[in-house]
Amino acid sequence: MTQDILFSPYQLSQDLILKNRIVMAPMSRCMATDNFIPTPEMADYYARRASTGLIITECTMISPTAQGYPNSPAIFNQEHVAGWKQVTQKVHENGGKIFAQLWHTGRVSHPIYLNGNKPLAPSAVALTGRVKRTDNLQYEEPKEMTPSDIQTVINDFAKAAKYAKEAGFDGVEIHAANGYLLDQFLHWDTNRRNDQWGQNPENMSRILFDVINAVKQQIQFVGVRLSPVAYLNIEHDDRDKPVFDYVLEQLNQYDLAYVHTGMFDDSYQEHLKSTVTHYIRQHYHGNVIACGGYNSESAREALLNNDADLVAIGRPLIANPDYVEKTRQNINLTPYDVGMLNTLV
Repeated sequence: MTQDILFSPYQLSQDLILKNRIVMAPMSRCMATDNFIPTPEMADYYARRASTGLIITECTMISPTAQGYPNSPAIFNQEHVAGWKQVTQKVHENGGKIFAQLWHTGRVSHPIYLNGNKPLAPSAVALTGRVKRTDNLQYEEPKEMTPSDIQTVINDFAKAAKYAKEAGFDGVEIHAANGYLLDQFLHWDTNRRNDQWGQNPENMSRILFDVINAVKQQIQFVGVRLSPVAYLNIEHDDRDKPVFDYVLEQLNQYDLAYVHTGMFDDSYQEHLKSTVTHYIRQHYHGNVIACGGYNSESAREALLNNDADLVAIGRPLIANPDYVEKTRQNINLTPYDVGMLNTLV
């Protein structure tokens, strides 16, 4: 009988073979300690999902300036390293592979998280709306980053990657999607600079490539998450597409582990005339992880059509730690319930 492509091993690189094509998508749970240290419960949570080919952790702060949510985990000191070691050890004991997603929220933050300081951003353009996980706080105007601020953030990504390697991660994913800091540089709505980090695709993407280069000095396997469509925390601008055309073509020159679709719904996008994953595949010739509302049937279709090499599954893995085995045996999945966000089952 022909092997189901979902469960076939995949060689992500010469030195990294995944046991199947199912990836655990990064999903923020905000259940670290008040000092941003991963807990034993988090270690058990990830270990129970080690049957996936690859786990990508929830967003992990690279520095104190990166915070935009309460109780997000971090990886910028030795206490964080010690906490994450519990996670990676348990995942590896269960035969899994795990990448840390490195993250800076940029303007998607508030002074309450930053000792009264303004959030950092490419330009002083405020995000409208209520600060997530607060009752009624509104986002405020961020600080436009100086060249020194930009270099500090690049260095912080590199330090976080070094700590991730020390903590036992198999690799890292640079979060450059979903309207957070690196993505803010890639969109015209949030990047209104007139210097070497703005005004054209080469300049707007400069920080991303500097971060990739710095991170690759610290750890072997590096992935990047992108959301070319400005659908979250950013307003659409027709000028964005040429930026991502440029970014994706340039990424072919880097020895990345993968590029990961940063979407919650990978449906047809008029701006791109395709799904985001298909658009990425058209321009980027390395490994592609599809993400955004996939189930086992649509995941198989994406793999068989060569639209992607791996498929990330999100909420179903919150509800079903045994998602891989249930899918393999065609057992009905436990439905996801929003109440599950407050537990680590």
